[in-house]
Amino acid sequence: MKIDRLIGILSILLQKDIVTAPYLAEQFEVSRRTINRDIENLCKAGIPIATKQGVNGGISIMDNYKLEHTLLTNTEMEDILAGLRSLDSINGTNRYGQLMEKLAAGTSDFMTGNQSILIDLSSWYKESLAPKIELLRNAIDHCKEVRFRYYAPHGESERRIKPYYLIFRWSSWYVWGWCHAREEFRLFKLNRIDDLMLSETVFTKESVPLPDLSTERIFPGGIRVKVLFDPRCKWRLVEEFGPHCFEEQKNGTLLFQADYTDKENLITWILTFQEQAELLEPVEIRNEIQQIIEKMKARYS
Repeated sequence: MKIDRLIGILSILLQKDIVTAPYLAEQFEVSRRTINRDIENLCKAGIPIATKQGVNGGISIMDNYKLEHTLLTNTEMEDILAGLRSLDSINGTNRYGQLMEKLAAGTSDFMTGNQSILIDLSSWYKESLAPKIELLRNAIDHCKEVRFRYYAPHGESERRIKPYYLIFRWSSWYVWGWCHAREEFRLFKLNRIDDLMLSETVFTKESVPLPDLSTERIFPGGIRVKVLFDPRCKWRLVEEFGPHCFEEQKNGTLLFQADYTDKENLITWILTFQEQAELLEPVEIRNEIQQIIEKMKARYS
């Protein structure tokens, strides 16, 4: 990508006194003509770059304007590189690793061995997610619509959207785009997408509203829950809701109270604790769980 190369060239020029065009061409695997165009674009952007002919010549940033040897501190650069490396963990490529090397060129302080933050965003679904992410990135970059089958709690449907953003939130990946079927912008979870295909239909990219990803908007709550947990469940409650989500009773049991979003998700969650959890309220959902247990007993008897 051109912007990646420009940032990389600028980083090298800020860290080295002088470099040659052949050196930059080799670093970024492009022609000298491309490097010359990049230098010209950096000059147009206001970067005071000087060129010098001859044996000791090359490309440099004018000394009078070079206030510091780098735009970023070591800590800031480490954070950027950790984020870039995390993207490689998703798609299984080394694209961002190569960019990291270019950004880190000229100094050993930013290399992998000296970094204290490592981020891995890959999941059990990496093999199925990676091609979806790559296809959607391609669609977004080239303003092409995509088609797919979508599986939702209320059934499955065929969708065609104009994709605008790939979003990582709530430990999952989503695509935000204009849905022709609903005639509005919608958020689609990638794990629920199947038969994803790139369309030849090109759309004109417009300024679009960002999705409201606030927890209150997506998970509005509304179900007041009261559950009694076995003490053996403490680690899981702390992991999922924090150390202050329950009150320890005199007999050692844990009284959990919270707002929950969806009834079906609540029932599924409670059942994952097997006999170590008892839903006290709401009473109607407690009765529904009793019916589910009776049906399960009948099936397994």
